[in-house]
Amino acid sequence: MSTINYLTDIAILLAAAVVAVPIFQSMRMGAVPGFVIAGVVVGPYGLGLIGNVEEIGQLAELGIVLLLFIIGIELNPKRLWMMRRLLFGLGTLQVVCTSAVLVLAVHYLFEVSLRIAVLIGPALALSSTAFVLQLLTENKMLTSEPGRASIAILLLQDLAVIPLLAMVSLLAMPALTLAEDLILALGEAILIIVLVILAGRYLLQPILHRVAKSHNPEVFTTSAVLLVLGAAVLMEHVGLSMAMGAFLAGLLIADSSFRHQVIAETQPFRGLLLGLFFMSMGMTLDLEQLLHQPLFLLSIVAALILLKAIVIWPLAHLFGLPGKSTLTVALLLAQSGEFALVLFTVALGVGLLEEALFQQLILVVILSMLVTPFLARLAREIEKSDHKGQAVAADQTAVEEAVLTSVIIIGFGRVGRKIGRILELAKVPFLAIDNNPTLVAQEHAQGHPVFFGDAERPAVLKAMGTEWARIAIVALDDCEVTEQLVSTLRGSFPELVILARGHDRKRCERLKILGADVTVSETLEASIELARVALTKVNTPEDDVDLFVEDFRRSYHKQHKLSDV
Repeated sequence: MSTINYLTDIAILLAAAVVAVPIFQSMRMGAVPGFVIAGVVVGPYGLGLIGNVEEIGQLAELGIVLLLFIIGIELNPKRLWMMRRLLFGLGTLQVVCTSAVLVLAVHYLFEVSLRIAVLIGPALALSSTAFVLQLLTENKMLTSEPGRASIAILLLQDLAVIPLLAMVSLLAMPALTLAEDLILALGEAILIIVLVILAGRYLLQPILHRVAKSHNPEVFTTSAVLLVLGAAVLMEHVGLSMAMGAFLAGLLIADSSFRHQVIAETQPFRGLLLGLFFMSMGMTLDLEQLLHQPLFLLSIVAALILLKAIVIWPLAHLFGLPGKSTLTVALLLAQSGEFALVLFTVALGVGLLEEALFQQLILVVILSMLVTPFLARLAREIEKSDHKGQAVAADQTAVEEAVLTSVIIIGFGRVGRKIGRILELAKVPFLAIDNNPTLVAQEHAQGHPVFFGDAERPAVLKAMGTEWARIAIVALDDCEVTEQLVSTLRGSFPELVILARGHDRKRCERLKILGADVTVSETLEASIELARVALTKVNTPEDDVDLFVEDFRRSYHKQHKLSDV
């Protein structure tokens, strides 16, 4: 395949995505179906604009590698522990029970060998993390009772990817029995997690710290990509999948102070390559099979959705969810997801699945995903009919979760540290970001939520969860950078409350124009505090001191027409 032809194919795919994805998003069906349909249209079973599907698919595998990497990063221990009851209770039961039912159905109803059914069942039991989270966000259900339960189940499903990826490789070894496969997959997963913890603590952190001290963003980007690809290649060489290697690389830095910066560095590659993966899936779809067996395949999809919903419904009720919320969770998670596509693609590559069965499974997964937006609308209507219960659940969630991104502190120098200590005393959760790796390492070692990152990049701020935060405090010494940050924050996060540190009155006025809600002048506050101390030293009564200070503030604000400085 020549370079020109290769670039032409990529250009055609990008053009198809630019057209299809916005159309599907405007219909609230999400980006994933848009990418898949774009691949179908330009692929060999559509208009036939692209014939080199295999070469495109090899490049697209990097999208899955990066997806698994980001999923690994998001599974940090603190987050898992906060949701431990729903995560390890409801999530585990969902995966185990749904997998068992699907394995039996696939083996006995469709006469698939038990060895292959053990792979297909758990793969179909996994739901679409990307799809469900997008729907929960659009419908503002993230903090609702069904939203929390859905997220917990999705996180456990992400964890289940580790043994499932290991099992795919082991199932490809004919010398082992099925029981040996399962035992080895579980043992291998435990061993790998232990090695990941050791490697992350003693090797990766010092290396990333040294790279960060160079203050060279290109080198940091290179290091982040090298971390992902290096782990992926290493795992492939020891007989496991590249996707599993990337997942473990993500786990390595899940509790690291560099996690947000690394996410921001790899995010652009992930978005582009993951879209390419879904398009490659669309290109491999044999539409003739769908046309020849429409009723059969649609019946399978309906049965899959119904079966998963029937299993999830009583389990959610068992964990205390109200009646209508259990049905909402069941509908939201009834589809199969992108990890099934990953597992089936890996299984096809190692020879576990035949092409015909692979085509049927991919069609079932994608069709179930296409049905999901309609199920989500039904779930939303159910939630609306139970509005009062949802409101109470959301209030309880707000108290229980204490989301770490309530306040974002940008700059953790002298001023930022003092703000952080006060927030800690008040038990107000916060995250802080600073570009000094030595300072970050010291604070992180003491258990403070301080992370390394370049806050001038919107991608880093987004990776920190700024879009979910209530307040951002810009506490930097550099006036120019502060102005740039305030402008960036206001443009990227319109609903965010921005508090900014200014040097003097003119700087504060400039920051207000750029979008800061509240500004504080260092010169004004220093003057007031020095005057307060002086009045105290000459035995002025404390009540009078407070009165004089407040009178001065009011007159100052009135004179300069500022609501706050």
